[in-house]
Amino acid sequence: MKTPQSPDEILASFKSEAPQAQSLEDATRLKNKYLGRSGLVSSSFDSISSLPPAERKDYGRRLNELKNLLIREIGALETAFSRVAVAPKEDFTLPAVKSFSGGLHPLTQIQDDIVGILRGFGFSVATGPEAELITYNFDMLNTPPWHPARDLTDTFYLDVPARDRLLRTHTSPVQIRVMKSRTPPIRIVAPGRTYRSDKPDATHSPVFMQMEGLYVDRGVTFGDLKGTVLAFYRSLFGRKVNIRLRPGYFPFTEPSAEVDMSCVFCSGKGCRVCKSSGWLELAGAGMVHPNVLKGAAIDPEVFSGWAFGFGLERIAILKYGVDDIRLFYENDIRFLSQF
Repeated sequence: MKTPQSPDEILASFKSEAPQAQSLEDATRLKNKYLGRSGLVSSSFDSISSLPPAERKDYGRRLNELKNLLIREIGALETAFSRVAVAPKEDFTLPAVKSFSGGLHPLTQIQDDIVGILRGFGFSVATGPEAELITYNFDMLNTPPWHPARDLTDTFYLDVPARDRLLRTHTSPVQIRVMKSRTPPIRIVAPGRTYRSDKPDATHSPVFMQMEGLYVDRGVTFGDLKGTVLAFYRSLFGRKVNIRLRPGYFPFTEPSAEVDMSCVFCSGKGCRVCKSSGWLELAGAGMVHPNVLKGAAIDPEVFSGWAFGFGLERIAILKYGVDDIRLFYENDIRFLSQF
């Protein structure tokens, strides 16, 4: 009987041939040559009896180790070549598939634009909690207990009947938190989500975005307020727009004003959007009330300040020509993809 090959010789032969395998067929030929019924490993097992009895046990052990090694190596080759065989072939004559990338929500875009403008005016961004204390939302903003804004029909309270916590109705509480934690000069812009008990329609939403600006320092005047607001709206809508200030009332400012901007659709001539008035109401503003400054431990005899605030949806409606505030919250991809 023929003397069997050494396991080392068989392994060396396999290592010289395996790198040349380029397909599943090559892997199958290797499998048949080394592990088939008539392969080198099987033939070596059949020839063990020709060895001296003292060598048979060690030879059999080494041959089993070799067999297990070849099973793993050839199996890995078969797996790799099988994946290549079933992989779809690219057809470079087909038209390319158009890819779609996400984008910023229109309200996020307009907020970023506004913050960028006000940063250029020297403002920094401040934020506060949406679940607010009634102290910051009403009391320290000089809003008396009988004010209708504090009614259950207007405000979402989180702890009825105690009414100590609520979903903030405006971003003005951020002003209080900032004034209590900093010393003038203070120049901040406060964007954020606010909540009021409104029935949704084309111009109202129970959830909406607001942004407020606050400036407190020595010698701040109403003229500073008007100049800043005018520069802001011209930066956002173009240098041809104008503003006007009408007397208004807000508990936390005195004097207070409603800010109107000349209609961007008709250039002030009168149209359907501005109801033929030539003006669009866009913001509320005024000098910070002395009681608000006192409550924040700022001396109104030394410092003065102004604040103005507006709804982001209102700005976005004019900027993008949208006619229904609900479109910003319905997550309709047909609408959002336009931005």
